Amino acid sequence: MARILITSAIPYINGIKHLGNLVGSQLPADLYARYMRARGHEVMFICATDEHGTPAELAAAKAGMPVAEYCAKMWAVQKELADGFGLSFDHFGRSSSEQNRILTQHFARRLGENGLIEVVTEKQIYSVADGRFLPDRYIEGTCPNCGYEKARGDQCENCTKQLEPTDLIEPRSAISGSTELEVRETRHLYLRQSRLRDRLETWIDSKTDWPVLTTSIARKWLHDGDGLQDRGITRDLDWGVPAQFEGAPWEGMEGKVFYVWFDAPIEYIAATWEWADAQGLSDNDWKRWWRSDKGAEDVRYVQFMGKDNVPFHTLSFPATIMGSGEPWKLVDYIKSFNYLNYDGGQFSTSQGRGVFMDQALSILPADYWRWWLLSHAPENSDSEFTWENFQVSVNKDLADVLGNFVSRVTKFCRSKFGEAVPAGGAWGEQEKALIRDLGQRIRTYEQHMDAMEIRKASGALRAIWGAGNEYLQSAAPWAAFKTDPERAAAIIRLSLNLIRLYAVVSAPFIPDASAKMLEAMHSDDDSWPEDPGSALTTLPAGHGFTVPEMLFRKITDEERAEWQQRFAGRRD
Repeated sequence: MARILITSAIPYINGIKHLGNLVGSQLPADLYARYMRARGHEVMFICATDEHGTPAELAAAKAGMPVAEYCAKMWAVQKELADGFGLSFDHFGRSSSEQNRILTQHFARRLGENGLIEVVTEKQIYSVADGRFLPDRYIEGTCPNCGYEKARGDQCENCTKQLEPTDLIEPRSAISGSTELEVRETRHLYLRQSRLRDRLETWIDSKTDWPVLTTSIARKWLHDGDGLQDRGITRDLDWGVPAQFEGAPWEGMEGKVFYVWFDAPIEYIAATWEWADAQGLSDNDWKRWWRSDKGAEDVRYVQFMGKDNVPFHTLSFPATIMGSGEPWKLVDYIKSFNYLNYDGGQFSTSQGRGVFMDQALSILPADYWRWWLLSHAPENSDSEFTWENFQVSVNKDLADVLGNFVSRVTKFCRSKFGEAVPAGGAWGEQEKALIRDLGQRIRTYEQHMDAMEIRKASGALRAIWGAGNEYLQSAAPWAAFKTDPERAAAIIRLSLNLIRLYAVVSAPFIPDASAKMLEAMHSDDDSWPEDPGSALTTLPAGHGFTVPEMLFRKITDEERAEWQQRFAGRRD
């Protein structure tokens, strides 16, 4: 049994996320966590809301609420939606937690004591209209690299280039829209990342199994221009972790807070601490996941994120960990994703274009979305959601292949043998061939899941479902029953056991449907089919079952057309 620590990039608190956000981090992380638990490993799956910084302040102001109250409200909304999509976090925390404040200030103090933080007098944008310095995310303008007109002052979301506010063309205040901006001097803390460049490069070069997308982005940031730059880690904001605190090895940072991308990744650690506190456990119970002097040396740490988050997780957060000089756990593998586009364009939170998590659950159960998103995950390139593709995938894979198999087997058995696994008959060559085939297909599925090759894993799972359908069609128990009822009984006995096997191997992708299949089979045995032959004898003759309600219904052309029109424009 291995110990596996899994973190998903933590979503901003400001608003409900769209399906592109979901498939870029949280959903594939959940798939991997569920699979690893099913294989018997000890898993700690952590996520949280990212509550500090400009997005929270701006969203709270727009909502007319105090920022702390707004964050508490939106955490509850995001938690409810995560539960709705079956995201099996061990803990869903908050970066505004007391644990994160303590740890953020601890790391900052250690970095300062080790000479890796310095006070820098810099020039920063000041808005005359707003009467305040503007942190980078309070400034919008045109990206000098790609021409995107809504680039922020820290990074262009379109081309992912790291920016400074003064780099923007025609900058404007994100608060008031004013272009009456001045450059004035102010003082901030800088993390001297450049001093760790060689160490970071050696570490990244050692990760030969990482996806090319991850390492290419990390190396680009290491080498482009003048290479890895020192980075400001404080901002002039009211909401956040205070940068001036007892024991800080600097002065004059009153009224400033740590930059959100300094404290947000630390929340992975803090959320695990929150988990331990919520469970009434000791400090050692969370530190054993994060510190090698507390038992974390045998932990495998895997992160999931969209490509825009890669630079911070391959450089800035590791620099914080390394620079502390303490035995904190560094990530072992980063699974990064490209973007999911929407129906000929892009998902847009600002324009309300695309399907958002709450809207998705209002029209179809979570498993429909989970299956499509994971089977079309943007791993090697950007992918695109279209309603036509969604309809075909749901109708063919879920309704015609899996759902139809379950319906045909259970209804036939009920009509001919009653609601119990039938006795009689022995397995023949068809059954033995199916077991051999399933053994190979399940091993292929496992290999792809172990390697986090999500689209390939979905294809392997689909093939496992397909093998059962091909067997049922070939064995034809409805024909065999007329001349050899015992032969029909043997076919159906294996097929009912196959439903239980399908429930187990499908659970990482479609957990709700898998639970329904197990319930219909009157079984709580979710043990992994290490040996398919043995697994297909789990339900003995005489074991009762229930014909389940339709697992998956088909999407009609009328529904598809209506949804395509509804989600093309602005969200109400």
